[in-house]
Amino acid sequence: MDPGNWSQVTEFIILGFPHLQGVQAYLFVLLLLIYLTTVLGNLLIFLVVRLDSRLHTPMYHFLSALSLLELGYTAATIPKMLSNLLSVEKTISFSGCLLQIYFFHSLGAAECYLLTAMAYDRYLAICRPLHYPTLMTPELCAKIAVGCWLGGLAGPVVEISLVSRLPFCGPNRIQHIFCDFPPVLSLACTDTSINVLVDFVINSCKILATFLLILSSYVQIIHTVLSIPSAAGKRKAFSTCASHLTVVLIFYGSILFMYVRLKKSYSLDYDRALAVVYSVLTPFLNPFIYSFHNKDIKEAVRRQLTRSGILG
Repeated sequence: MDPGNWSQVTEFIILGFPHLQGVQAYLFVLLLLIYLTTVLGNLLIFLVVRLDSRLHTPMYHFLSALSLLELGYTAATIPKMLSNLLSVEKTISFSGCLLQIYFFHSLGAAECYLLTAMAYDRYLAICRPLHYPTLMTPELCAKIAVGCWLGGLAGPVVEISLVSRLPFCGPNRIQHIFCDFPPVLSLACTDTSINVLVDFVINSCKILATFLLILSSYVQIIHTVLSIPSAAGKRKAFSTCASHLTVVLIFYGSILFMYVRLKKSYSLDYDRALAVVYSVLTPFLNPFIYSFHNKDIKEAVRRQLTRSGILG
């Protein structure tokens, strides 16, 4: 298109779930309850781990870092989704859309790195128990956690820079529940094959590399656990990994299908459903999967409630 014949789009309209217009109010209440539970659950885990000295171990250090990460990860998209459910216009500015994409992808990348670090921590604890205290020191834990955050924040800079230079001349309706690279790229009025390729390469390296590292850790963990002679020992070892493995399968199962694909065309309803899984359900389920069936966490919560006078 001749650049002289178009005007730059300054805002987008996020369509969300257009087929569910009649139940927007019910969806708002449901999403609000899920979001509040997500915030309270992850905040509770973070505070309990920070306040209880008995939980100052590498495994719970990484868990508290994950809980803090989930608070930011959900804040990048869910408040705007709630606003759109009650709004008629459902608009977001061009810069606001890019910021939402940046924080969503940067914190999502940080979660990939942190889940990988947690898998490595379990590998050291189970496969190299005698060397574990000297290898996984508090200083190393802090450095790994900071590295995960910094690596995540640097991740989408190239992709955001490329998207910000694209011309958008209309239409401006995003066929998704929030701003994301694939639906935004489909609105550009120029060839975006370079953007799609860069997006695919970066996501493949980021997602596949961390997933393969996690898988490698668990192959060695399973091999070590199966060599444990007692059934009780096997159960105890597996129990320390079951929660993490469950979250990995849910999270990676959805983002692999969403982002590791070399094409711009996609099924809208399919992608919306996947987006709900990794942006809403996974952060919501994490506190339950990781902690509320964990004896140490439950006892720590009870101690803190007793100490504060809520429990007698």
